[in-house]
Amino acid sequence: MRLGIVEHFDAAHYLPEHKSCGIMHGHTYKVEVILEGEPKDGIIIDFADVKAALREVLAEYDHRVLNELLPYPSAENICISIYKKLKTKLNFPLTVRLWEGEGKWVEIGD
Repeated sequence: MRLGIVEHFDAAHYLPEHKSCGIMHGHTYKVEVILEGEPKDGIIIDFADVKAALREVLAEYDHRVLNELLPYPSAENICISIYKKLKTKLNFPLTVRLWEGEGKWVEIGD
């Protein structure tokens, strides 16, 4: 069974030497997290626990210049970074999908 949540954060970045994204600009990012597991006593995990873990991870990225955190903050690298940090907090098979604005997303999962 799958369980999912959605959170958002805002951040700026630039992609060094990229022809159109090489200048500082910002996005509202949407982060979807999907966990897989079997319900025990009626639930897989409390939604509040998943949201708390994700909010703790996203606090590092929110309202930041992402180049201060990652050498090349592409959507792919941001998604990988969030996934690795969240994986240490949630002991479930999980998928992280990162939306960079509307209509553009990347995904990583177990």
